[in-house]
Amino acid sequence: MPKNDNPSIKNEEVYEALRDKGASKEKAARIANAQASPSQHPSRKGGKAPPYEEWTKDELYERAQELDIDGRSDMSKSELIDALRR
Repeated sequence: MPKNDNPSIKNEEVYEALRDKGASKEKAARIANAQASPSQHPSRKGGKAPPYEEWTKDELYERAQELDIDGRSDMSKSELIDALRR
């Protein structure tokens, strides 16, 4: 298990795995900390927003922009949906 040099990261192993996959420090920390807390586990959240298919292309683009998805400006609605689900 990696040494936890940053006490604000609750699950260093998840954090490092996400960073290795290219996630930003902020995103990796947010996910790692949520997974470390049973009340905030990402896989148990959701269901509050409509499915991506009901979003407009502009809404999908804005979400892709928030997540810093490369190539989003050239993507169709279905490609944005696929990228957001990855």
